[in-house]
Amino acid sequence: MTGDVPWLSKEEHHSFDTVVSLARNLFTALSADLQQDSALSSADYAVLVNLTATAQGRLRPTELATAMQWDSSRLSHQLRRMESRGLIDRERCPDDRRGAVVVITPAGRDAIEQAAPGHVRAVRRLVIDPLTPAELQQLTTLAEKLLAAMGPDGAQPLQVD
Repeated sequence: MTGDVPWLSKEEHHSFDTVVSLARNLFTALSADLQQDSALSSADYAVLVNLTATAQGRLRPTELATAMQWDSSRLSHQLRRMESRGLIDRERCPDDRRGAVVVITPAGRDAIEQAAPGHVRAVRRLVIDPLTPAELQQLTTLAEKLLAAMGPDGAQPLQVD
């Protein structure tokens, strides 16, 4: 039964382990820096980034979940925590009385404005500066190729910075 499995070679296994380790360590390092510098979690930051990417600072929860590639339950819990801290509000949708809209508050806008410079410095230190422009372009090309291989859901990079 396992004879038809194309097992990874030693080199392929090393490559895969390296990519997984990079993803985990990068996420951990960026999250730790963010938390230390701003008291925002990476999830808080991702929500606020997506809200500030819109002209009015508002999105329907389904749009936000899609942009973040999160399920509705995870998003709902995150929004409840952020709402209790005054970072976002949830308002009724004027077009759909049953629907809601997530809105960034002035406190949420202040929080992301305070967190963004440190986050950008960390991204530069950990990803941008160690690479040449050509290497960065190559990394982007390879990442896009891997995301595309994951199908339509994987083809869209998450908006977290």
